[in-house]
Amino acid sequence: MSVLSDRHFHDEAAAYKFVEARIWPNGPTCPHCGGVERISKMEGKSTRIGTYKCYQCRKPFTVKIGTIFEASHVKLNHWLQAIFLIASSKKGISSNQLHRTLGVTLKTAWFISHRIREAMRDGQLGPLGGNGMIVEADETYYGPTKEKRTMTTKGRPFTKSGKTGPSNKRAILGLVERGGNVRTFHVVQATKVNVAALVTENVHHESTLYTDESNLYHGMKDHFAAHDSVKHTGGEYVRYEGGAVIHSNTIESYFSVFKRGMRGTYQHCAEKHLHRYLAEFDFRHNQRVALGVNDEARAARILDGVVGKRLTYETTSAR
Repeated sequence: MSVLSDRHFHDEAAAYKFVEARIWPNGPTCPHCGGVERISKMEGKSTRIGTYKCYQCRKPFTVKIGTIFEASHVKLNHWLQAIFLIASSKKGISSNQLHRTLGVTLKTAWFISHRIREAMRDGQLGPLGGNGMIVEADETYYGPTKEKRTMTTKGRPFTKSGKTGPSNKRAILGLVERGGNVRTFHVVQATKVNVAALVTENVHHESTLYTDESNLYHGMKDHFAAHDSVKHTGGEYVRYEGGAVIHSNTIESYFSVFKRGMRGTYQHCAEKHLHRYLAEFDFRHNQRVALGVNDEARAARILDGVVGKRLTYETTSAR
């Protein structure tokens, strides 16, 4: 039987029960006063599905309040369908495709996808790696910046003849723990200071760091157990030294999937939304089959991040 045959994808009442079980594992909690006692489900004929009343603060509520679902008129089972489709599509699913699949407007599909990406942002602050572990770091560039940067001294473009280059593209720094999680950052400009700060803050100092030969990573050996690099300009992509396999292919493979998804599926991304798209690809990589997480479990884990991430259309579309 297909996964999408599950009842919570087709019945709104079942969808509420599914979400409630994930968000309220110990029973309903009032989002207004935080109370867990003297709460009862409202069963009137005109009552909205999934409505409870807290008799401590005398206010009604549903599981949608305080989550990405709040104030949405889209049925909750359609939300769960969208979450599953985004969670199970390695390179993402476009708003146009969601619009056709769910039968909602393109504007609604676009907003749903951004709310789900917001739920996929884990906000983990712990460092990657550790004693005896390997972390790879690399930077890439995707999409043009809104404004062309100029030299501070002479006011000229960084590149000749108006040609585009990394200086006029959005810079992304990626860190990946071999066999573990990835973490990416959109930075205004990839400078040695910016990159060094992000790497040292997000990688455990007892880790071994592998990069390419970029000048951005010079001096990293002072901050970690070891730092080595491969020389891509010399045609070197992997090197074996005393049992160590030195390369940055893992993070480059991640960037390959990210760019294929952005170019082939999404095609356009405003710079102000780039961090959400990065969060989407990070989440799917960190909750992958190789780590024992299948499509159903990955979709369910998105529900763990829906609370406290209210996103309004006005703030999302503001320019």
